Amino acid sequence: MRQTTRNISRLSSALLMVVCGGTLSGTVGTALGSSLVVQPVRGDYEAETVLLRDFIHFVKIARFDVAADLGRQLLESGLSAEEFVDMVDSSRELARFEEAIAAAMRVPVLEPIAAELDTAYRTGKLERARNPEEIARNIELLTGGLRARQVGRSRLIAAGEYAMPQLLDAYLQKDNLALKAQVQRLLVDMGRQTIAPLITALPGLDGTRQEAVCEVLGLIPYRTSLPVLIDLYQNTTNDGVKKASGRSISRLGGNPSSNVADLYAGLADAYYNEPAELTSFPGEGYQIVWDFNPGLGLVMNPVVTPVFHEAMAMRYAEKSLGMNADASETLALWISSNYSREFDTPDGYVNPLYGDDRRDAEYFGIAAGPDITQLVLRRGIDSRDTPLVRSAIDALAETAGPRSLWGQAIDGRYPLLESLGYQNRRVQFEAALALGGAQPQESFQGAERVIPLLASAVRDASARFAVVLTGSDRESYDQYSMILEGQGFTVLPPSDGGLDGLDESIAHVPSIDLIVTSLGYDGTLLTIETARADSKMRVSPVLALMRTDDVEPMRRQYLRDQTVAVRRVEISSGNIESSVEQLLMAASGGPIDDAEAAVYASRAIEVLRDLAISNNRVLNVLDASTILIDVLEDVGGLTMLDVAQILSYVDRPGAQMAIMDRAMDASGIERLELLAMVGDSGKRFGNHLNSRQIRALIGFAGDGDEELATTAVGAMGALEIENADLLGLILSGGE
Repeated sequence: MRQTTRNISRLSSALLMVVCGGTLSGTVGTALGSSLVVQPVRGDYEAETVLLRDFIHFVKIARFDVAADLGRQLLESGLSAEEFVDMVDSSRELARFEEAIAAAMRVPVLEPIAAELDTAYRTGKLERARNPEEIARNIELLTGGLRARQVGRSRLIAAGEYAMPQLLDAYLQKDNLALKAQVQRLLVDMGRQTIAPLITALPGLDGTRQEAVCEVLGLIPYRTSLPVLIDLYQNTTNDGVKKASGRSISRLGGNPSSNVADLYAGLADAYYNEPAELTSFPGEGYQIVWDFNPGLGLVMNPVVTPVFHEAMAMRYAEKSLGMNADASETLALWISSNYSREFDTPDGYVNPLYGDDRRDAEYFGIAAGPDITQLVLRRGIDSRDTPLVRSAIDALAETAGPRSLWGQAIDGRYPLLESLGYQNRRVQFEAALALGGAQPQESFQGAERVIPLLASAVRDASARFAVVLTGSDRESYDQYSMILEGQGFTVLPPSDGGLDGLDESIAHVPSIDLIVTSLGYDGTLLTIETARADSKMRVSPVLALMRTDDVEPMRRQYLRDQTVAVRRVEISSGNIESSVEQLLMAASGGPIDDAEAAVYASRAIEVLRDLAISNNRVLNVLDASTILIDVLEDVGGLTMLDVAQILSYVDRPGAQMAIMDRAMDASGIERLELLAMVGDSGKRFGNHLNSRQIRALIGFAGDGDEELATTAVGAMGALEIENADLLGLILSGGE
């Protein structure tokens, strides 16, 4: 999962107890308003019930200050989530509680408290439903009377995948046919929640049980199970299993002769794209990856949600590659998923599905070679996954030659060349560095962009530009602009016409690094879609500041888009700053700071120098001379000398003159180095100094410092100074 959130919810107590091999008898997990604790369940909630009733009362009479205090007391009462559910349900306050929570969510002072109470209630309901002992009791209810069956079914459906180990056991047992029938009906009604565990178990079962599971899968109208069913159909030697799997394949509209490797690759790709239908527990911190052990049955592997889809994509890609090792696209998908897994792994989290003994994603990315890496890069560009794009470019720079960088198309596309126009400064710089470092000897599409990008990296890689859209609300524009300017952004002028009113301003900046909008739901939606349709803003991060009622709808709209962050418009300046930092980190790796800009500048200078020395005709350093002349005036030390050396290879009068001007301002060893470069420029391109500079050079030649005088004389000789200019020096005897 490419969403780089680090606020991972805690695992529910039921799942923790399952993982630890224990039970929940007499205990509960998550404490209300506190960290995870285990404490005895109690049934007397008199004091807390009074707090709850008073909280509801004061919300309803609009005494929000009193309600906030009562809500905080309730959160700090020590009740577990399950106890909180018991209290709300037993006190017959559920309807009034839900009404009060809905009202409190619209009041800024009460919103965070109401949200915690609502989360506690929902968490408690889930914990109760997922409790293994509760699941066992509810399975028993399936063979009771009508009311008992209804209660059992609804609770098991609420438990979802967490109930599957016991439900599968109940379905596959042979002693209670009435229970088996009820469980089969329930498994079908549970739909998508049953598919992942069932297709995981299917290959490891005996023939009779495989027939039973195939029957259920054929009744669940989702094609996710087709790769496993067709794989089983093509490889089983059991006639009963073949017939059962064939019937299910037919019901699901599949073709039993399909290429199974391609089907598994398709399923891997589906997981990589993170659709809602392949996310069992949206909004929760953990998902389940299933394994099957013939002796233990279904085994849960809880993984944090940000890396779940990557784990599944890698698992099915490996399955596909085991059948067709030559599938380049599938290998690129595995490499992409592995990079994404590494990006999205929370700090300090140990992924149980990716052992410490396995090498990092970069190792595999480089080992795959440039042809596969170009496929990875194309995937990153198409999905606007900036971290993936950068990783692919880094791998290409390590392994690719001219053929792979720009000489070989992939389905008519050249991904690295497309990266020159990708609207992220890091990507543009790194693509230009990779192309420039390869010393191309023949032109290619986009070659004219490489040198200006390298020069821009030398000048100011940390420059950042932002758009702030507040409509006619100039006060908000000024407030947000001041915050962003404090973070190092140059903010474009205000616009009453949205992005369309900024066409000219946007055209004059290298990129838009941030868009902040508070135009309401429709206006913000239009802004984001307009930006995504514009090549210059296709990947620009967007901070959407919304009214409270619009926050959740907008978040759902862009749930899986890491380039969009949604916040309440009422948040403080400090929260805006932190939101911008988090958004930029998730979308593009954060802003380029001074230290990183210095690294880019150093790398760009090295490439430009090599291109200049080699007199590369495809990437002509002359195209960077204007920027480099400006840079030479502002920098010092080794950077100054490096830039001057590059300019000494540029056949432009202004370049030689700029070096001489800098030599006149310098002293000591720096002056000597610069004068020597003036001489080198003269040898290559002749004398372009003006009379003022020639007089200064002659003055240096007559200086009492012998080393300076000798160096200056050498420069004069290389420049072939006119006789009239030399006469004074000759007559003075060099003094």
